[in-house]
Amino acid sequence: MDKDALTLGQAATSFLASLPPQERQVTQQEVNKFVRWYGTEHLMRRLGAQQVATYAERMDVSSTNVSSRLEPVKAFLAYAKKEGFTATNLSVHLRAKKGSPKRKPAKRGPATRLNLTAEGYQELQAELSALQAERHQIAEDIRLAAADKDFRENAPLDAAKDHQGMVEGRIRQLETVLKSAVVNSDEVDTTTVALRSTVVLRALPSGEEVRYTLVDPSEASPPKGKLSVTSPTGKVLLGKRKGEVVEVAAPVGTLTYRIESIEG
Repeated sequence: MDKDALTLGQAATSFLASLPPQERQVTQQEVNKFVRWYGTEHLMRRLGAQQVATYAERMDVSSTNVSSRLEPVKAFLAYAKKEGFTATNLSVHLRAKKGSPKRKPAKRGPATRLNLTAEGYQELQAELSALQAERHQIAEDIRLAAADKDFRENAPLDAAKDHQGMVEGRIRQLETVLKSAVVNSDEVDTTTVALRSTVVLRALPSGEEVRYTLVDPSEASPPKGKLSVTSPTGKVLLGKRKGEVVEVAAPVGTLTYRIESIEG
């Protein structure tokens, strides 16, 4: 096995195959979610601590089982280190963010109109269509799982219902976003970093180069290089100019970057 060319999908398949059947049923759903988030073709050797930390941060802190949902992914990342798929044990960076005190719901004002790129709008439309097409298969999975009358330990049924809830929630979110979105097609100012700027950063002192496009939160996808303007890095970059050095507070420590270029 060429470990340098190993993808997330291949590594996950190897990990799940190493588990006993009963444990595999409980584990595979969360591991597959993690793999889909970054893409099955994403190379294991390119998976970094910051990406892993970002996955944990995206999870809803209001959920009561965030920690338990992260455990299968932690086991997968520990397995990846043991097998030599990654240089370090990335599971240590997979920590659920702490919830904030509950507040009374704020009164709703006028709906916020989201600014999307034409490419981002098309991608969200494609995702919505794919999820809507998935509804029939999810309903069939639930029907088959429900055929097992022993509901006390019916993990496949629980997993299928959980997946259905997530898919329906995402469909509602996408429908709302696309209904209110404004698609921007005008040119982007390249003198300072702004929404829709593509920024080339050089990590200091390692010299590693990264490239991000700042987008609306609904369009964000770090694995694809699309960074939310409300993320810690996005907030720091807004308004900055070429050549400036910025510091970003991250779960793995303070990251320092120099802005190499700003593109439209």
